[in-house]
Amino acid sequence: MAEATQILAEQFDCSTRQARRYTQHADQVGRVRVPEATTVFTVKLSAALAVRVRQRARESGTTISALVTQALTEFLTRGHRKGLRE
Repeated sequence: MAEATQILAEQFDCSTRQARRYTQHADQVGRVRVPEATTVFTVKLSAALAVRVRQRARESGTTISALVTQALTEFLTRGHRKGLRE
């Protein structure tokens, strides 16, 4: 497992700690998908919308990042709606 952890960390440019988590999880449940590299992306939301996003993430047992990623991916997959600018 130590060798797999090191290879994973080098191949995907992640920390050894994160790579160890992936290999331990894979050891317990089988193959797992290694997520893409992420970046910080800051946006300004109304206070009310931010509260709703935090609440939905908490209720669904996920992170705000995962929730927003899913929402934006679904939105972009559907295409642009009339009246929204690119």
